[in-house]
Amino acid sequence: MMRLPATVLTMFVLVGLAAPPVESQSAAGQGIWAEKARLGHERTEAAVVAVGGRIYALAGMSRGQDSDTLNQEYDPATDRWRERAPLPRPLSHPGAAPLNGKIYVVGGFLRNVHLDAQDAALEYDPAKDTWRALAPLKSPRGAVGVVALNGRIHAIGGRNVNRDTVDTHEVFDPATGRWSDLAPLPQRRDHIAIVAAEGRIHVIGGRFTTPADNTNAHDVYDPASNTWTTAAPLPTPRSGGAGVVYRDRILVFGGECDNGKPFVHNEAYELKTRRWTTLAPMPSGRHGINAAIDGRMVYVPGGAPACATAASDTLLTFRLP
Repeated sequence: MMRLPATVLTMFVLVGLAAPPVESQSAAGQGIWAEKARLGHERTEAAVVAVGGRIYALAGMSRGQDSDTLNQEYDPATDRWRERAPLPRPLSHPGAAPLNGKIYVVGGFLRNVHLDAQDAALEYDPAKDTWRALAPLKSPRGAVGVVALNGRIHAIGGRNVNRDTVDTHEVFDPATGRWSDLAPLPQRRDHIAIVAAEGRIHVIGGRFTTPADNTNAHDVYDPASNTWTTAAPLPTPRSGGAGVVYRDRILVFGGECDNGKPFVHNEAYELKTRRWTTLAPMPSGRHGINAAIDGRMVYVPGGAPACATAASDTLLTFRLP
């Protein structure tokens, strides 16, 4: 069981039972972390997506397996998890993005560590609870950054079948069912934080080979010109953390690894000022995480609470006052 610092108030909630959250706040205006209903399975390196007011945790390393088909749905209104239709194939380290009410899951690995990169491209319909296979990636990759922009799905960076980091940038058009190549990432890397904001894609942090060479790189892709530019670097170089857009900010939190422990850092890129600020740190460090928002708060299910192979069944949330 993960133990939060003594300074943080915590309430442990049984799966499926709703209860008022217990929150912790480090400083006025810096944000509030809380713990919600546990997943029931320890998970890490799962894809996380929000659709229709629900949060989905997909695939990853869980249930004692290097890769899994597990698909769990969380309802913030009831603070409950339930299992939905499993993925057609097991994956860990996939990327995922929502588009037009569907969830697109792309890439991944089959075995630990970063072995058997996959060309998976899957579409999940939450309304029907059904999956279908799409045209595969042209370049199999895991630990790939996936994001939706302008009606298309971008798959950027990652590690290939030889476990090499790559700068590959492919885009999938649901209208044609095809993948095509776009301008490559300026620096080859994987385990990135990736978001779409103001009509552009931000690729932040990541690693070149191992956490020993984490980077603070912040590259921005403009689809209108098919070009990349450089933005203000991430203050704390990290990989394996999560990135989301929340209240005109890009939040990047967690990551691997800070003096033998996962990062607790929570740093925000202000889209208006193009500057980084510091927000309330995570109550306990995590890496191998992804996150999603429902408009009100950020949801961070599972993740690794240690710098070795580890996993958690916690659901952490973050919100600004």
